[in-house]
Amino acid sequence: MREELFSADWDVVKRLLPGDWEASARQCGALRRSRNVASAETLLRLILLHVAGGLSLRQTVVRAQVFGWASLSDVALLKRLRASANWLESLCWGMWSSWDWPAGVAQGRRWRIVDATTAQEPGATGIDWRVHYVVGLPSLGCEFVSVTSFRGAETLCRIPVRPADVLLADRGYSHRAGVDWVLSQKADVIVRHNGPSFPLLDSQGKDFDLLGALRSLHQHEPGTWKVKFEYQERTWAVWLHAVRKSTAAAQHAKEVLRKERGASVQPQTLELAEYVVVLTSLNPRAVRALSVLGLYRGRWQIELVFKRLKSLLGVGELAKYDEDSAKAWLQAKLLTALLMERLEREAFLFSPWGYPLLGKVALAGVSGTERQLPAGRGAGFNPEATSEAWPSPETETEGTPPQASGTDESIS
Repeated sequence: MREELFSADWDVVKRLLPGDWEASARQCGALRRSRNVASAETLLRLILLHVAGGLSLRQTVVRAQVFGWASLSDVALLKRLRASANWLESLCWGMWSSWDWPAGVAQGRRWRIVDATTAQEPGATGIDWRVHYVVGLPSLGCEFVSVTSFRGAETLCRIPVRPADVLLADRGYSHRAGVDWVLSQKADVIVRHNGPSFPLLDSQGKDFDLLGALRSLHQHEPGTWKVKFEYQERTWAVWLHAVRKSTAAAQHAKEVLRKERGASVQPQTLELAEYVVVLTSLNPRAVRALSVLGLYRGRWQIELVFKRLKSLLGVGELAKYDEDSAKAWLQAKLLTALLMERLEREAFLFSPWGYPLLGKVALAGVSGTERQLPAGRGAGFNPEATSEAWPSPETETEGTPPQASGTDESIS
């Protein structure tokens, strides 16, 4: 399916890319020479066929020659991929540039999402590698990637950190050692708290009663508590922000726990599943609780894209030749995930033929009611967001048939 999308249905993919995607190839140094690869379009098709189609470098160049795209060696394609990392990052940025920052959040910091996933070599029967990566916000540029054996644990300790960084991570990274490492580098964290595995102390140095604090929350209003934790003779002040889940979300979380752990799941664990608890080192005076929860929510929304990325990572040849090629490979995977997510998000505009039409669109199939889409608007155009091309019923021209009244249902 993915190979078909990036070969036979390429015109659909191009409509989803940023408007300057071809020009940016030369600006970012991905297409300095046109030898064997004549255009940015050919280069991107080659990269996506290799990365998203799950083909090896050699399979990709053979397929490209059959398709009549280009004639080059697998080594040449690898060099092209390695040189395209910045270009692929710019395309990801263009695909996700609408991400909104919560109000009041200072943008002078470097905001970074930390995650990891597993990957397999072609033909393998088990997990071979764990890919650890860091993606910047809001650019979604791949800033760090490390490939370890599948035994390589998820920890913030392996992430290079600079002062003023803010690392956003899920509960898999909720360990004192990792948070201690980040704070020791004069950076900050926003991480989903993992309950008893991350013990906390109150202001008196006693064990913090997490469930007791959560039970005091009023309906769905967030709560904040100043706590601290100790690690290797160091004590760090942190804050917990928590909010109660909806009844449906809490019930779903409990069902997942029962399915995973069976009868061994503890009542306290089930009760904790009724809440979202986020631990941060950011002082609420600088970044309010609602902003922290909003940032974690944004990280969770991007996680939906990462889930698709993870499924893509499990397909194809892992580019582990060197750090540059691994970063470019991962950046291309992320671009593929964004393209697939965009296709799904805009599916409501698609017609039975499987792609959005550009140009004139007839309303309800009535002859003479064609409306011209505004210039530059194609896939992703929201007809409800403008009155220029889609007049409301009150502004329709004279002669438009009146709306039917009564209780009759319209015929689809």
